[in-house]
Amino acid sequence: MAETHRVGVIGGGSWATAIIKLLLNNCEKVNWYIRRPEVVDYIRKNRHNPNYLTSLLIDTAKINFYSDINEAVTNSDILIFAIPSAFLKDSLISFSLPLKDKIIFSAIKGIIPKDNITIADFFHKYYNVPLSSMGVIAGPCHAEEIALERLSYLTLGAENSRVAKLLSEKIECRYVKTRFAKDIYGTEYASVLKNIFAIAAGICIGIGYGDNFQAVLVSNCIREMKRFLEKITPSANRKINSSAYLGDLLVTAYSQFSRNRTFGAMIGKGYSVKSAMMEMNMIAEGYYATSCIYEINKNYNIKMPIVYAVYNILYEKISPAIEIKLLTEKLK
Repeated sequence: MAETHRVGVIGGGSWATAIIKLLLNNCEKVNWYIRRPEVVDYIRKNRHNPNYLTSLLIDTAKINFYSDINEAVTNSDILIFAIPSAFLKDSLISFSLPLKDKIIFSAIKGIIPKDNITIADFFHKYYNVPLSSMGVIAGPCHAEEIALERLSYLTLGAENSRVAKLLSEKIECRYVKTRFAKDIYGTEYASVLKNIFAIAAGICIGIGYGDNFQAVLVSNCIREMKRFLEKITPSANRKINSSAYLGDLLVTAYSQFSRNRTFGAMIGKGYSVKSAMMEMNMIAEGYYATSCIYEINKNYNIKMPIVYAVYNILYEKISPAIEIKLLTEKLK
């Protein structure tokens, strides 16, 4: 592999755009795959993404743009995938190259629907990428605050610390610090669960519950996350109160930038799932994750009242007010 480790970002959303900004601080050139050629043309001409983080100026002279994913992969050694989990498989339909010799990082905070597997397992199962060549970019962090250059921390989950260090050197800068965690599956599942919990927090806000109740809800969320992780992917070294777990949960449940919290608030106010998604014009990963975690838990029977409440509201169309009232009796 080349000493320079050419980096490619796959995706054109807010996270992909924020990651491009970070990479441009440390890389002479960055490869960027965006599916729609008209978006590439717009960014080249106007130096900003027309759909996401629109105020962020992009140094296009340092970017190699691609609308052919095969070309982007061929010219990259490290690939960062930032495509919503629900669309990842379809996005790779035209992809025909091996990935086993690439370093793969996932900035996707979701699970592959129907397969009900994590992104790491997806690339391992379908593309034979060894776990030692993969990593996860976890929070606590919102793309909007990266764009604003507010001090942020990213957790790089990887079994191979050398792989994590390679990316750390590319993205760490004045306003972003990185931390390592060997808990690749734990950080992935935590990123998935916190989106579901943020939807729950948003639903409660939409209904009219206050800060006192939110504190109780979120404290129960971290315990629910701990139960799930200990059963699914046990680790003696995991510290559930660290920023990759509790920190990411807090920022997603409370931040004004949290799309899952916003989505939940709309549901709590009476929006249908379809109308909420149309008005947001963004993907709330927690919607798809709720069904995936629900299905996964059929094999484990872990006590997850918050996940089940969100599932009942989103998929069984139970009244949010009724379902959350039932949930309040189960919280401690």
